[in-house]
Amino acid sequence: MTLLPTSAKAVSPPRPRARFRRRKQALVGWGFAGPFVAVFGLVFLAPIGYALYLSLFRDRLIGGTSFVGLDNYGEALTDPKFWEGLARVGLFLAVQVPIMLGIALLVALAIDSGRLYGKTFFRVSIFLPYAVPAVVASLIWGFIYGTRFGLVGNINDTFGVTLPDPLSPSLVLASIGNIVTWEFVGYNMLIFYSALKVVPRSLYEAAAIDGAGEWRVVTSVKLPAIRGALVIATIFSIIGSFQLFNEPSILQKLAPNAITSDFTPNLYTYSLSFSGQQHNYAATVAIVMGVVTAVIAYTVQLRGMRKG
Repeated sequence: MTLLPTSAKAVSPPRPRARFRRRKQALVGWGFAGPFVAVFGLVFLAPIGYALYLSLFRDRLIGGTSFVGLDNYGEALTDPKFWEGLARVGLFLAVQVPIMLGIALLVALAIDSGRLYGKTFFRVSIFLPYAVPAVVASLIWGFIYGTRFGLVGNINDTFGVTLPDPLSPSLVLASIGNIVTWEFVGYNMLIFYSALKVVPRSLYEAAAIDGAGEWRVVTSVKLPAIRGALVIATIFSIIGSFQLFNEPSILQKLAPNAITSDFTPNLYTYSLSFSGQQHNYAATVAIVMGVVTAVIAYTVQLRGMRKG
């Protein structure tokens, strides 16, 4: 008769007790994660699911709401108004985002250099426009752009000149870009500056010992070190550009001939839903726009985080 070692008997705990402990730990974990999962499902997953449900139906004059499958998506992909709005925000993205991020990066580098006098004042003053709501900022700049009652009109009357109308069809997109840049330069500056503050100072000392100048330190040390922050800020800016809504919506009342109801995809979706009562097609356009945004943002993330 073979006897088991005493140590083997002591090591193996009773199975029912181990299972109970694992279940208890799982319940504790779900107790912490449960509120977040519930809120996430309620405010994120549920609206997406409802929008997908709406996109599969269509309101008809005869017969009411009927199931149409993917017909709404086919209509959206051939809708010239949707593609014109998408091309407009694409142009906005290609021009405004590099300018905004470039200014934010230059400001962050200047503040981090330690050679800027009153850097706390500049940091706060540049970030302050981000605290202004987008609606209020659009109203402020709309008043400045006004040729009859605003700053541009006052300059024309005072000096007897005729400045170009910022709200004309040819300049309104650039004017909106100026508002967005004014709003979000400080936000992106703070992201870059926070990333620069955690870069080890030993890297700067090693570069100085090797004889690197200020420009070489920026290009070879600082920029590679904050690569992740640059990618994150770029992705946020891309998403924000495709979601452009507040600024054109507010300025539309000041420039109705320049900003139409389909000026951007989000404005087009809003007009379809609340003015045209086409809730199903509006949900379809919103889903298509969300997919386009996700694909482009994910592509930028993959390329940005790829190791050189």
